[in-house]
Amino acid sequence: MLVYALTDTGNVRENNEDSYYISDGKNLNLFIVADGMGGCNGGEVASKYAVETVTKYFFDNYDNCNKDDESIKKFIKDAITTANSFVFNKSFSDLDLTGMGTTLTLLLIENKNYFIGHIGDSRAYLIRDGNLIQITEDHSYVEELVKLGRITQEEARIHPQKNIITRALGIDEEIEVDIFTGNVFKNDVYLLCTDGLTNMLTDDLILKEFKNSENINEACDNLIKLAKQNGGYDNITIVAVKEV
Repeated sequence: MLVYALTDTGNVRENNEDSYYISDGKNLNLFIVADGMGGCNGGEVASKYAVETVTKYFFDNYDNCNKDDESIKKFIKDAITTANSFVFNKSFSDLDLTGMGTTLTLLLIENKNYFIGHIGDSRAYLIRDGNLIQITEDHSYVEELVKLGRITQEEARIHPQKNIITRALGIDEEIEVDIFTGNVFKNDVYLLCTDGLTNMLTDDLILKEFKNSENINEACDNLIKLAKQNGGYDNITIVAVKEV
């Protein structure tokens, strides 16, 4: 398994409110991206707390989890729910953190299967057989408009309200977490990213870069550069995982 991660503040923001985690692959194939939001440094704190809480939950409890599919899916939901409670409670401890929240998209590879836990508008993609497949669904206002047929996907990319999300971690006491699962095959590439990438680049451009690059490291480096060339209005974070 090959893994590469990269984060960049972008061209406009002073702080990087994105966080990510990649495991060393020895005992646990866990990967996470999170995109924080909130006044002052709330977004940065929210994403950091969320990632740290989820990873701690895994390290403290995953060895005792049954490794069948249903148990793993429940475990992922429990980990993200635990992080939600932590961030939600922390938001009341400091006025500067009031209302903070974060997206969180998690990838776990176990038993030749992938498991994805997701809330918000960061994304998980699968590149397989020369195709780019978006696994997750954006929890956003514009995605709801797309589903209702009021705007197209292309119009959604430039919609003035594209940053309004309908689900996030830490905002409400209770959350709904999406879980996706499927088989892992040789040469699969799993891509986790924040919307600082997908708001600047189309899916076709992302796929083209992976096809034209020598390896996932080069592809991620080039995608960050392209996103910044196209504006770089937000923080940009990418985690790429290739099954070899």
